[in-house]
Amino acid sequence: MAASDFLAKERTIARPGFSRWLVPPAALAIHLCIGMAYGFSVFWLPLSKAIGIKDSVACAKDMGFLAEVFASGCDWKISMLGWMYTMFFVLLGVSAALWGGWLEHAGPRKAGFVAALCWCGGLVISALGVYTHQIWLMWLGSGVIGGIGLGLGYISPVSTLIKWFPDRRGMATGMAIMGFGGGAMIGSPLADMLMRHFATPDSVGVWQTFLVMAAIYFVFMMGGAFGYRVPPTGWKPAGWTPPIAASNAMITQKHVHVSKVWGIPQFWLVWLVLCLNVSAGIGVIGMASPMLQEVFGGKLLGVTTAFNDLTVAQKASIAAIAAGFTGLISLFNIGGRFVWASCSDFIGRKMTYVAFFMLGFVMYVSLPWSGQAGNVGLFVAGVCVILSMYGGGFATVPAYLADLFGSQNVGAIHGRLLTAWATAGILGPVIVNYMREYQLAHGMARASVYNTTMYILAGLLVLGLLLNLMIRPIAEKHFMTPEELAREKQLAHEKSGDTGSTNMLDMDRIGNGNNPGLLFVSWAVVVIPLAWGVAITLEKAVVLFK
Repeated sequence: MAASDFLAKERTIARPGFSRWLVPPAALAIHLCIGMAYGFSVFWLPLSKAIGIKDSVACAKDMGFLAEVFASGCDWKISMLGWMYTMFFVLLGVSAALWGGWLEHAGPRKAGFVAALCWCGGLVISALGVYTHQIWLMWLGSGVIGGIGLGLGYISPVSTLIKWFPDRRGMATGMAIMGFGGGAMIGSPLADMLMRHFATPDSVGVWQTFLVMAAIYFVFMMGGAFGYRVPPTGWKPAGWTPPIAASNAMITQKHVHVSKVWGIPQFWLVWLVLCLNVSAGIGVIGMASPMLQEVFGGKLLGVTTAFNDLTVAQKASIAAIAAGFTGLISLFNIGGRFVWASCSDFIGRKMTYVAFFMLGFVMYVSLPWSGQAGNVGLFVAGVCVILSMYGGGFATVPAYLADLFGSQNVGAIHGRLLTAWATAGILGPVIVNYMREYQLAHGMARASVYNTTMYILAGLLVLGLLLNLMIRPIAEKHFMTPEELAREKQLAHEKSGDTGSTNMLDMDRIGNGNNPGLLFVSWAVVVIPLAWGVAITLEKAVVLFK
């Protein structure tokens, strides 16, 4: 049997006795690996001293940018390394948009397989870049090739999960996308441990760490890819009936082809809703640590000293507190993905986003007040709620798209929507960073520089609320005809079973299988590493409450 045949979508159709609860851990196995993209900053400081080891070796002041890119005798600036972070999320959005349609036809197993090759292969190329001290190899490896793997890996389970859980769309996608938020909680401490293990007087241990992590991730991602199964055509959970359109007009039983979404107003409304929600949240994520330190300064240590007047030792102490704060908000980012998406199954996707924008507005405008009042507890609580809705927005939007556009092409449509994420990844940090620099340059106190920014981000949420309220059911003319839908199912290799002869009794047994041992092992493989990451994060966060 050829490898391509084994990856074919037809070979992933679930057989009788298969449990749909085996699909979420397969999705988590991939998302927990690619989620390390959020934690890549753990490498910046060691890489900025890859030549000097103890201290950075600066490049010549008259050296041009291109010369620095190919230089092997001086250390990289963190600003140059940071471009990889930008590449991650730009390439994620672009690749998801470009190959989302291919994924629907090729199936999740083949997409997950390619994602593993790109993400892990990118790490290997980056290891070569570190070993030869060529930053362009890192940009190419993890930035471009790895970014493509991010996009394919991110959307690989979306359509499949929605088809397996038509009764719990939000919960299903929330479980998977929760893994993307949790990837850094596992990957960052693992990378730190590996770098310390491999560090020598002549090496900071990064290239060796890349190779080990590539091997570990490859095993997990391949396990996830080959764990994917798709339901047979016509399958539905036992005892579940699709909602009647008249009872909830926002949930359609018809399907829109991905090629038509660019011309549908509702797609652009959802695009803007996601972009604004993410722009506001990502702006806070990028500055959470310095914001806490500069707003409260010595108050974090029980003294009234301003940030600029703190001693070196005091600044080190509040930096540790800020690190705990960063860990705490990462937990809310992850938890929000599952909790908010699950809630959307009961209150609806539109109302969930209404909650995001209204509650978010209150939280953003409250941050300057709690900062001025010196109330650390309220400030931390406000940021935690904001980050829960940031994560919740990502996890809820695939189900929102499935409600509006149908499930047939939802993976491809979600891929195109992720260009909103790429846009927000630029817009949010630009607003926060440039506003901060502008106000500092004009003499504003560090404790006050974030106030105006928070009000601007709150304004973005008001605009998002109005756009979300404008979303209406899709017009009938945009849906596929029965003939077009049949053709699309044929291209997607959808059959009723491996032989096309699955009877109704077998259909009932699919998705409701019961193999406790396999279920336990599948979930343990992803839950144990995630629990380890959560435990380490909580240990760091405890310092915030001392």
